[in-house]
Amino acid sequence: MATTTRIRPRTLVRASGGPRYAVALTVDALGTGLLRPFLLLYGVMVLRLSAPATGIAMTAGVVVGLVCMPAVGRWLDRGARSTVVAASMLVRVLGVALLLATPAGHVWLFATAALLLGIGNQAWPAAHAALVATVAHGRERDTALAAGRALRNAGMGAGALLATACLAGGATAFQALAAVTGLTYLAAAALTWSVHVHAHPAATPAEDGDDGPAPRMRTLLAANVVYAFCLNVPEIALPLILVTQLHASPAWSAAIFVANTVLVVTLQVPVTVLMSRFSRRSVLALAGVVLAASYLGFLAATSLGHGWGAPAVATVSVVCTLGEIIYAGSATALVTALAPAHVLGRTLAHFQLSTGFGLAVSPAVITALAPHGPAVLWGSLSAATLLSAGAVATEKDRSPAQRLIPPRASRLVGSAIASDDGPK
Repeated sequence: MATTTRIRPRTLVRASGGPRYAVALTVDALGTGLLRPFLLLYGVMVLRLSAPATGIAMTAGVVVGLVCMPAVGRWLDRGARSTVVAASMLVRVLGVALLLATPAGHVWLFATAALLLGIGNQAWPAAHAALVATVAHGRERDTALAAGRALRNAGMGAGALLATACLAGGATAFQALAAVTGLTYLAAAALTWSVHVHAHPAATPAEDGDDGPAPRMRTLLAANVVYAFCLNVPEIALPLILVTQLHASPAWSAAIFVANTVLVVTLQVPVTVLMSRFSRRSVLALAGVVLAASYLGFLAATSLGHGWGAPAVATVSVVCTLGEIIYAGSATALVTALAPAHVLGRTLAHFQLSTGFGLAVSPAVITALAPHGPAVLWGSLSAATLLSAGAVATEKDRSPAQRLIPPRASRLVGSAIASDDGPK
């Protein structure tokens, strides 16, 4: 199996879409960090909406935004790459513009703005992954995807810190941050469009010479819904447990969130490179085991009670972040490796649907389980994640040749044909 053992910055930038696209990603991430973490506060403080109404509007925007994914997948499969990424940014420009134009008390206009922002946020990951998969291949592609995630987390973290420093200005500061966010999205869209990355899947064979149908990946997509819960653990589950059950200072939650961001930025690429010596499916299964172990670690930490509980939770959160890093570095990479080129967009769209669904339902699930005690919350998450990891590990991939052989005949081929997740 081909592995990536060295990180070459210049090669990595080229594999990620080039210098202009890297700048576009940075600018877009900065703008996202300025507004996205504070959108709820914008609705409450600037538009004078109730917190429940604001939260419902934001959730609806995320969920309804997922409806656009099949169309995004078909657009990508027609060969569009940088155009779709730019479009996802321009949709968010419209969302910010509508947000700025919304008068106080108009919840439906706010909901429409949240919908436009949700469409852009949901479309971007699949479009970005398709662009990277077009300009990079094999394990170089995996590392480029990891670098994009690290860069995006760094930009969002910097934007959030800048926004936090400006929040003392009240409603006026929120409106100014929203205006700057719109300008950053517009600049990022222009830079992305100028890259002019376009694929011709009808004329270009897939990486493995595969032009068969899209892989179903039902088990992988179902497991990914559970895996995606880990992305909301530092933002929802841990603050909830620390404040309501351990009665710890909110500063612990902030410290864990900052540590999570720093670890993702610094370790995402090195860990992905380190894991390249193993198959992507094995690494994804390992991520589930690490996440499940961290959930059990949170259960043990919360049993320590007030005093030692908060430091123990913070320590275990490092293990959880490591599991998140391994998951993020292998999941999208596995999907792009399994997908034939001519249906790459639709396959990535299906994957984003599962991720988005997991992110959408995880707050409700976590907040519903938490009142029943740490054992119910962390035990349920650990069991579900372990089951998902087992399902991922045991699911069999059909190779390109097997997809072209009738099902009955493919049984005769057996193990003579290698797995899709082989040398890349």
